[in-house]
Amino acid sequence: MWNSDLTIVLASNSPRRKQLIEAMDFRLETISPSDSNEDYPADLPFEQIPIYLAQKKMHSLHYQKPLHNKVLLTADTIVFLNGKPLGKPQNESQARQMLNDLSDNEHLVITGCCLKTDKAEYSFSDRSLVAFAPLTEEEISYYISKHRPFDKAGSYGIQDWIGLTGIERIEGSYYNVMGLPCQKVYQTIRNMVLRKPYE
Repeated sequence: MWNSDLTIVLASNSPRRKQLIEAMDFRLETISPSDSNEDYPADLPFEQIPIYLAQKKMHSLHYQKPLHNKVLLTADTIVFLNGKPLGKPQNESQARQMLNDLSDNEHLVITGCCLKTDKAEYSFSDRSLVAFAPLTEEEISYYISKHRPFDKAGSYGIQDWIGLTGIERIEGSYYNVMGLPCQKVYQTIRNMVLRKPYE
């Protein structure tokens, strides 16, 4: 079942996605994502936004190398609070507001993934429900000052201090909240590639 020669070509600058793919014992090649914008149709249901953006990233790539024994992967993770997407904060004020909104509340984290081989392309999404305990202003200030979460959707990383101390409950994949639903990625790759060896 396992193909140790398989390489995942990750079109992402996320160190967390890189870490997770390496932990899954895949060979890893990274490329920079395209400069495509993250616009989406205004009438698109919020649950479909991450998968739409992952597909958009895939279709804007200019990867010219053969995909023999390779899988090209794009992904997009969004934090949703009451159906409203929370992006990456632009400054400390935005980060503080997001964390105050998430405090003592539940939110959804949805990751869309698009995978492509030389024979097929497949997309899916995964969701996790995350519940935060009440966060004090001191805790929020400490986290922003110490961990600088400006590259993270929703202004937090589940693997960071605030995830360790402030998250009460998760329903769904922990790794999905980190940025990659690893089990679903593995199952999809197995279905696309490992059960159908290259000629």
